[in-house]
Amino acid sequence: MKNYKLLIAYDGGKYKGWQKLGGEDADKTIQGKIEAVLSKCFERRIEVVGASRTDAGVHSKEQVANFKVKSSVSAKDIATYMRAYLPEDIAIKHIQEVAPDFHARFNAKSKTYLYQIWQTEVQDPFQRKYLWHVHQKLNVDAMNEAAQAFIGKHDFTTFTNAKSKKKSMERTIEKIDIQKEGHMLTIRITGDGFLHNMVRKIVGMLVEVGQGELSLGDVVKSLDAKDRSHNSPLAPAQGLFLEKIEY
Repeated sequence: MKNYKLLIAYDGGKYKGWQKLGGEDADKTIQGKIEAVLSKCFERRIEVVGASRTDAGVHSKEQVANFKVKSSVSAKDIATYMRAYLPEDIAIKHIQEVAPDFHARFNAKSKTYLYQIWQTEVQDPFQRKYLWHVHQKLNVDAMNEAAQAFIGKHDFTTFTNAKSKKKSMERTIEKIDIQKEGHMLTIRITGDGFLHNMVRKIVGMLVEVGQGELSLGDVVKSLDAKDRSHNSPLAPAQGLFLEKIEY
């Protein structure tokens, strides 16, 4: 039995997220597409484990996944097969055999998400599928100050749609970096893990701070409330990318 690690880039625009869904919707997810191709390659059911369950419409520059199979087929030949049969919006950047105990999700130490905001009066029609167009000028200094409230270990109940009472809502944010270059404003968030919609809700609140609608105090109150009724607007999915996973 061999264990293979995949590095995957994808445009999530037309998919219902990474995680495979039941029934006919399996073909509308990244995981479903990849498993279908691998199962055809090996003529048996192959299950793929992804490091991060990106939401519907969210992209990835470097998703990590792994799968196990008993086969003598080389990693190079598997990659060639996958690249031939996967759709053009899913790319296998690299594949390699790894230790039997490697697990893409459980072994991950940190994940970095990138969010892109375009700031002009007129939307860029060529980048609209990968940006959030915010025509108002944002106060980057105020956003960076407010971002510090999220650093450290917190209960992020306010910033998720996850409703499971069994699942811990505590996550640790290591770093939030907000930069503006020309018309592009980028927000990078690194942490040990993220809840459903957590990054998009953090970005949504930071944008409201940048617009002067909320203050640092409002962010702290929302975080301390641990209550979904304090939610900030959900930033659009198309501006979000899973950028890097560290092991």
